Amino acid sequence: MEILKSIQNRVSVRSYRQEDIEKEKLERCLEAGRLAPSACNAQPWTFIVVDEPELKDQVARTARAQTLNMNKFAAQAPVIIALVMEPANITSALGSKIKRKHYPLIDIGIAAEHICLQATEEGLGSCMIGWLNEKKAKKLLKVPAGKRIPLLISLGYPNSETSRSKQRKSFRQTVRCNAYR
Repeated sequence: MEILKSIQNRVSVRSYRQEDIEKEKLERCLEAGRLAPSACNAQPWTFIVVDEPELKDQVARTARAQTLNMNKFAAQAPVIIALVMEPANITSALGSKIKRKHYPLIDIGIAAEHICLQATEEGLGSCMIGWLNEKKAKKLLKVPAGKRIPLLISLGYPNSETSRSKQRKSFRQTVRCNAYR
Protein backbone atom coordinates (compact mmCIF):
# COMPACT_ATOMS: atom_id res chain seq x y z
CA MET A 1 0.00 0.00 0.00
CA GLU A 2 1.29 3.47 -0.79
CA ILE A 3 1.85 5.74 2.21
CA LEU A 4 -0.79 8.25 1.04
CA LYS A 5 -3.28 5.38 0.67
CA SER A 6 -2.53 4.26 4.25
CA ILE A 7 -3.06 7.82 5.45
CA GLN A 8 -6.35 8.05 3.55
CA ASN A 9 -7.51 4.73 5.00
CA ARG A 10 -6.39 5.38 8.59
CA VAL A 11 -9.34 6.24 10.82
CA SER A 12 -9.90 6.17 14.56
CA VAL A 13 -11.63 2.86 15.29
CA ARG A 14 -14.02 2.72 18.22
CA SER A 15 -15.45 -0.79 17.85
CA TYR A 16 -13.36 -3.95 17.82
CA ARG A 17 -13.93 -7.66 17.14
CA GLN A 18 -12.95 -10.09 19.87
CA GLU A 19 -10.07 -11.50 17.87
CA ASP A 20 -6.44 -11.74 18.90
CA ILE A 21 -3.80 -9.84 16.96
CA GLU A 22 -1.11 -11.99 15.42
CA LYS A 23 2.24 -11.50 17.16
CA GLU A 24 4.00 -10.62 13.88
CA LYS A 25 1.48 -7.85 13.08
CA LEU A 26 1.78 -6.38 16.56
CA GLU A 27 5.58 -6.48 16.37
CA ARG A 28 5.55 -4.67 12.99
CA CYS A 29 3.37 -1.93 14.50
CA LEU A 30 5.78 -1.54 17.41
CA GLU A 31 8.77 -1.58 15.06
CA ALA A 32 7.16 1.24 13.06
CA GLY A 33 6.90 3.27 16.26
CA ARG A 34 10.46 2.43 17.28
CA LEU A 35 11.77 3.65 13.92
CA ALA A 36 10.02 7.03 14.14
CA PRO A 37 12.22 10.11 13.91
CA SER A 38 12.75 12.24 17.00
CA ALA A 39 14.40 15.54 17.87
CA CYS A 40 18.17 14.99 18.15
CA ASN A 41 17.51 11.25 17.87
CA ALA A 42 16.41 11.26 21.52
CA GLN A 43 13.86 8.45 21.01
CA PRO A 44 12.04 9.52 24.19
CA TRP A 45 9.62 6.61 24.40
CA THR A 46 8.91 3.20 25.80
CA PHE A 47 5.92 1.22 24.52
CA ILE A 48 4.06 -0.97 27.01
CA VAL A 49 1.92 -3.60 25.30
CA VAL A 50 -1.06 -4.45 27.48
CA ASP A 51 -2.71 -7.65 26.29
CA GLU A 52 -3.41 -9.54 29.52
CA PRO A 53 -7.23 -9.27 29.56
CA GLU A 54 -7.79 -8.25 33.18
CA LEU A 55 -4.98 -5.67 33.21
CA LYS A 56 -6.04 -4.38 29.78
CA ASP A 57 -9.58 -3.85 31.05
CA GLN A 58 -8.25 -1.96 34.09
CA VAL A 59 -6.10 0.25 31.87
CA ALA A 60 -9.10 0.80 29.57
CA ARG A 61 -11.10 1.98 32.58
CA THR A 62 -8.48 4.67 33.26
CA ALA A 63 -9.46 6.17 29.89
CA ARG A 64 -13.20 6.02 30.45
CA ALA A 65 -15.00 9.24 31.25
CA GLN A 66 -18.39 8.20 32.64
CA THR A 67 -19.99 11.63 32.60
CA LEU A 68 -18.88 12.36 29.04
CA ASN A 69 -19.46 8.77 27.82
CA MET A 70 -15.96 8.77 26.34
CA ASN A 71 -13.59 5.93 25.46
CA LYS A 72 -15.80 3.04 26.59
CA PHE A 73 -14.72 1.28 23.38
CA ALA A 74 -11.15 0.86 24.67
CA ALA A 75 -12.11 -2.23 26.67
CA GLN A 76 -13.18 -3.99 23.43
CA ALA A 77 -9.68 -3.75 21.94
CA PRO A 78 -7.55 -6.86 22.44
CA VAL A 79 -4.44 -4.68 22.92
CA ILE A 80 -3.73 -1.30 24.43
CA ILE A 81 -0.33 0.26 23.93
CA ALA A 82 0.75 2.78 26.56
CA LEU A 83 3.30 5.28 25.29
CA VAL A 84 5.62 6.28 28.11
CA MET A 85 7.51 9.53 27.60
CA GLU A 86 11.16 9.11 28.52
CA PRO A 87 13.55 11.99 29.27
CA ALA A 88 15.05 13.68 26.22
CA ASN A 89 18.75 13.50 25.56
CA ILE A 90 20.74 16.62 26.48
CA THR A 91 20.59 18.16 23.00
CA SER A 92 16.83 17.73 22.69
CA ALA A 93 16.26 18.94 26.26
CA LEU A 94 18.37 22.03 25.65
CA GLY A 95 16.57 22.72 22.36
CA SER A 96 13.22 22.36 24.16
CA LYS A 97 14.23 25.00 26.70
CA ILE A 98 15.63 27.42 24.14
CA LYS A 99 12.70 27.13 21.74
CA ARG A 100 10.02 26.65 24.43
CA LYS A 101 8.73 23.53 22.68
CA HIS A 102 8.52 20.18 24.39
CA TYR A 103 10.11 18.02 21.71
CA PRO A 104 9.52 14.67 23.46
CA LEU A 105 5.77 15.24 23.28
CA ILE A 106 6.02 15.99 19.55
CA ASP A 107 8.18 12.87 19.15
CA ILE A 108 5.61 10.71 20.97
CA GLY A 109 2.95 11.93 18.53
CA ILE A 110 5.10 10.99 15.56
CA ALA A 111 5.81 7.51 16.98
CA ALA A 112 2.12 7.02 17.76
CA GLU A 113 1.11 7.87 14.21
CA HIS A 114 3.74 5.49 12.83
CA ILE A 115 2.15 2.73 14.95
CA CYS A 116 -1.34 3.62 13.74
CA LEU A 117 -0.30 3.79 10.08
CA GLN A 118 1.36 0.38 10.28
CA ALA A 119 -1.77 -0.95 11.99
CA THR A 120 -3.78 0.27 8.99
CA GLU A 121 -1.34 -1.49 6.68
CA GLU A 122 -1.84 -4.70 8.71
CA GLY A 123 -5.64 -4.53 8.46
CA LEU A 124 -5.94 -3.46 12.09
CA GLY A 125 -7.80 -0.54 13.58
CA SER A 126 -6.43 1.88 16.14
CA CYS A 127 -7.41 4.90 18.15
CA MET A 128 -5.17 7.31 20.03
CA ILE A 129 -6.53 8.08 23.47
CA GLY A 130 -5.26 11.17 25.26
CA TRP A 131 -8.01 11.31 27.87
CA LEU A 132 -6.93 9.07 30.72
CA ASN A 133 -6.35 9.03 34.44
CA GLU A 134 -2.59 9.00 34.10
CA LYS A 135 -1.95 8.45 37.80
CA LYS A 136 -4.03 5.24 37.82
CA ALA A 137 -2.57 4.03 34.51
CA LYS A 138 0.98 4.57 35.79
CA LYS A 139 0.22 2.64 38.96
CA LEU A 140 -1.32 -0.28 37.04
CA LEU A 141 1.62 -0.45 34.62
CA LYS A 142 4.28 0.18 37.29
CA VAL A 143 5.61 3.27 35.50
CA PRO A 144 8.11 5.20 37.66
CA ALA A 145 6.89 8.42 39.26
CA GLY A 146 9.02 10.78 37.16
CA LYS A 147 7.68 9.50 33.83
CA ARG A 148 4.50 10.34 31.92
CA ILE A 149 1.94 8.40 29.88
CA PRO A 150 0.64 11.05 27.50
CA LEU A 151 -1.14 8.61 25.22
CA LEU A 152 -2.73 5.19 24.91
CA ILE A 153 -3.46 3.44 21.61
CA SER A 154 -6.23 0.89 21.34
CA LEU A 155 -5.48 -1.75 18.73
CA GLY A 156 -7.47 -4.57 17.16
CA TYR A 157 -9.51 -5.77 14.23
CA PRO A 158 -12.31 -3.31 13.43
CA ASN A 159 -15.82 -4.52 14.14
CA SER A 160 -17.00 -3.22 10.78
CA GLU A 161 -15.67 -1.79 7.55
CA THR A 162 -13.43 1.15 8.47
CA SER A 163 -13.23 2.93 5.14
CA ARG A 164 -15.32 6.02 5.48
CA SER A 165 -14.90 9.48 4.08
CA LYS A 166 -12.79 11.78 6.17
CA GLN A 167 -14.23 15.08 7.22
CA ARG A 168 -11.32 17.44 6.66
CA LYS A 169 -10.90 21.06 5.68
CA SER A 170 -10.08 21.50 2.03
CA PHE A 171 -6.51 21.67 0.75
CA ARG A 172 -7.07 25.34 -0.07
CA GLN A 173 -8.20 26.07 3.51
CA THR A 174 -5.14 24.51 5.09
CA VAL A 175 -2.21 25.23 2.78
CA ARG A 176 -0.53 28.62 2.31
CA CYS A 177 2.40 29.49 0.06
CA ASN A 178 5.19 31.76 1.27
CA ALA A 179 3.01 33.65 3.77
CA TYR A 180 -0.09 33.31 5.93
CA ARG A 181 -2.71 35.07 3.84
